[in-house]
Amino acid sequence: MDRFSPSFLFLFSLLLLSSAFASSIAELDADEPLIRQVVSSDDGADDHELLDADHHFSVFKSKFGKTYATQEEHDYRFGVFKANLRRAKRHQMLDPSAVHGVTKFSDLTSSEFRRQFLGLNRKLRLPADAHKAPILPTNDLPTDFDWRDHGAVTGVKDQGSCGSCWAFSTTGALEGAHFLATGELVSLSEQQLVDCDHECDPEEYGACDSGCNGGLMTSAFEYTLKAGGLEREEDYPYTGTDRGGCKFDKTKVVASVSNFSVVSTDEDQIAANLLKNGPLAVGINAVYMQTYIGGVSCPYICGKHLDHGVLLVGYGSSAYAPIRFKEKPYWIVKNSWGESWGENGYYKICRGRNVCGVDSMVSTVASIHTTSH
Repeated sequence: MDRFSPSFLFLFSLLLLSSAFASSIAELDADEPLIRQVVSSDDGADDHELLDADHHFSVFKSKFGKTYATQEEHDYRFGVFKANLRRAKRHQMLDPSAVHGVTKFSDLTSSEFRRQFLGLNRKLRLPADAHKAPILPTNDLPTDFDWRDHGAVTGVKDQGSCGSCWAFSTTGALEGAHFLATGELVSLSEQQLVDCDHECDPEEYGACDSGCNGGLMTSAFEYTLKAGGLEREEDYPYTGTDRGGCKFDKTKVVASVSNFSVVSTDEDQIAANLLKNGPLAVGINAVYMQTYIGGVSCPYICGKHLDHGVLLVGYGSSAYAPIRFKEKPYWIVKNSWGESWGENGYYKICRGRNVCGVDSMVSTVASIHTTSH
């Protein structure tokens, strides 16, 4: 028998250890303490990166129009900014196929970021009117597909400092379904959902769609079904607050849900439903999104706790530079943080192993009613 070289045995052992490690953490939430534990460094290791922190902070303030009321607030935010430089470095180490760095959220703590810009309410259960999507054939799926190329996706929107991501995910799916049914792309009202949708789980106290305090896409589909539909965004414009009261006018409804479904976690089924029914409402763990700039996000560690609602619009693959000729398949996700975030408002997350729970909560508008106004 041929003897293996020491280098081969070392690499083989390392592979086994990596696989065991990945399996052991697969069900853990990728919150910051876990990331700090896995990617540890002493303070001195980051000193060289912080030497230009004043310059980076000045560029950040200028680029994103940041101002602070007092010197104390300015100094505090500068401290948070420096902490986020370190955080972006940790994310880069764990997510090397993406680019992480300074974003418009770099002066926010992780808790502030979650409170203001996330908002998926996992207390809510699946509504009674939701069905399991039928199994679709997957033999002839194209290697890549993007609904933006076919006119089914409105421009990137901005939810502001309101935990209404669930509403934007919902309208995105309904906008796509409406386009497939009518050939007309209509921007629908997130504010109607924020103001008027208080769909609740009767078995659990406090588990309701709650405006800027969170909600769930399937519950929002249920509200839309019961209320009769959604107005155009131009008729019920977004304000980014939930204190204005419901102003829904049923005579202005342009699209309503008649059937919605929950899709299997099988990625081929997700792709098949994407092609058949249009963009899909999905939940995701957004821990890496605060520092994301571009590329395909495929972190080694990411929890399955879903805290953000987004819109799945397509999929593809691209070469991963550090590994020659290596193709990295990904989902294309439309976010609701404006075009200044990510890749012009979009996020690419790798597909193939339910990274950050992206395959765990997928729903589709299987059919709609349309009304002309």
